[in-house]
Amino acid sequence: MTLLKILKSEKDIGYINGIYKQVQVLFTHNSNKIEGSKLTLEQTRSIFEYNTIDISSNTLNINDIIETTNHFQCIDYIINNAARQLSESIIKKLHKTLYTGINLKNRKWFKIGEYKKKPNTVADIETTTPEDTPEAVRNLLLQYNSKQNISIDDIIDFHVSFERIHPFQDGNGRVGRLIMFKECLKYNIVPFIIEDKFKQFYYRGLREYRKEKGFLVETCLAAQDKFKKHLDYFKIPYK
Repeated sequence: MTLLKILKSEKDIGYINGIYKQVQVLFTHNSNKIEGSKLTLEQTRSIFEYNTIDISSNTLNINDIIETTNHFQCIDYIINNAARQLSESIIKKLHKTLYTGINLKNRKWFKIGEYKKKPNTVADIETTTPEDTPEAVRNLLLQYNSKQNISIDDIIDFHVSFERIHPFQDGNGRVGRLIMFKECLKYNIVPFIIEDKFKQFYYRGLREYRKEKGFLVETCLAAQDKFKKHLDYFKIPYK
């Protein structure tokens, strides 16, 4: 049985002591923490398992909590839709799910599930202009989906191009990492979770990718090796 089938089975029956919980808690905690969340791993686990959180140790940002529960929903969505071809509707759905209920203060121009209205950057890199973003995303998807045999290198390539477009006003990193996980599940490639402690290596990899792919590729492969240990523990076979 593939990892995708096991994740779906555990999700559907509400089993939270297997690989499904590991993915939900570790992926959500690290991806959100890379973007500045203050929640601890234990707090993230508590929200997932019991829908409660211990706030005795520090002051928490409500948005961090909402983004955590939203990210859980995003993972469920990619498990349910992993077999589908990657599309704009899937990408926009992930962004909308991630930001539903988030307090955006006075940023009325920030549209969840819609492409950016203002220029933005990632890791000090200039990104695609708002005007050119829709066409850039469509072209990227066309190029990616035309490939016959998707490899982990193709998925990483897509991620770099997606982040350099940076199609949404915010949340691009988390959406991009969710996409990578989805595509790994679709093509039965061992997925990987970029841990917050490797954040600087990850960002360096994004910055230097056009000149040296190895920085990001090695970071992803190291994360993949760590994920294999979880698969070994739960006796889940992989290629």
